[in-house]
Amino acid sequence: MDWINYHHLLYFWVVAREGGLVQAGKVLRLSHPTLSAQVHALEDQLGHKLFVKVGRRLVLTDVGRVAFRYADEIFTLGRELADTLRGRPTGQPLRLDVGVVDAVPKLIVRRLLAPALALGEPVRLVVHEDRYQNLLAELSLHNLDIVIADAPLPPGSSVRAFAHPLGHTGVGIFGTARLARRHGRDFPAKLDGAPMLLPLEGSPLRRALNQWFEERGVRPTIVGEFEDSALLKAFGGDGLGLFPAPLAASDELAEQLDLVKLGDVPGVRERFYAVSVERRLKHPGVVAITRGARTSLLDDPAATE
Repeated sequence: MDWINYHHLLYFWVVAREGGLVQAGKVLRLSHPTLSAQVHALEDQLGHKLFVKVGRRLVLTDVGRVAFRYADEIFTLGRELADTLRGRPTGQPLRLDVGVVDAVPKLIVRRLLAPALALGEPVRLVVHEDRYQNLLAELSLHNLDIVIADAPLPPGSSVRAFAHPLGHTGVGIFGTARLARRHGRDFPAKLDGAPMLLPLEGSPLRRALNQWFEERGVRPTIVGEFEDSALLKAFGGDGLGLFPAPLAASDELAEQLDLVKLGDVPGVRERFYAVSVERRLKHPGVVAITRGARTSLLDDPAATE
């Protein structure tokens, strides 16, 4: 593998930025011949001329302009890295990479992430959605700052991470007004035989719902099972079946999808976690998310558990 000598690249970058060897020499406190030798060494390594002399001026060649753009990005990022590690502002938006487990309701995700966007500094939010195990792998590689999940770490997970409880919310059964008129009376007995859209078998919410149905002797007709909560709600909004949803999202479901709550599901709760590789959260955006969830988002905050 060919490695660039970054000392030579730095000297070239300063010469190009300052407009000549003399000006760059004053910045770097190096002599004219020393700088010239360093630039020639970089040209030899790259196999291209980076400057041409026009009168008394050094002018970048086409290759030199390309090299300068790369060098400018490299050393700008280097400064930002140093500033970040020293706790100084970089002048760039604070980047927050969030992984979201696909089973987590999107209305809840939006409310969970809102405090991060309300910080006193610009934030660039990058959201990735995937299965829990895939997101944990990305988290272990430090490609994500946090994962929003509906369960603690899976048993036997090889990823060293910490699940910070955000809180939990009750669950209700929702549907269109047409389905509510048909199955809403004498709840939950009328759910027997009703068309139902559910999360996949094995998910925490599905296990709790199965137990609740069994305890009440109710056997709905399952017409669809979904891994993605947004797709489940989209089908529910089209009237293809009743479905469970967090009570914390009741207002949004009514306003956005014109859905009706048939009744609560006592004893069944959806729990949410912020999973990180740090025991103590440090990223300002992540801290804002956890604080926001515990103080205002969910109907039964984790802080009271």
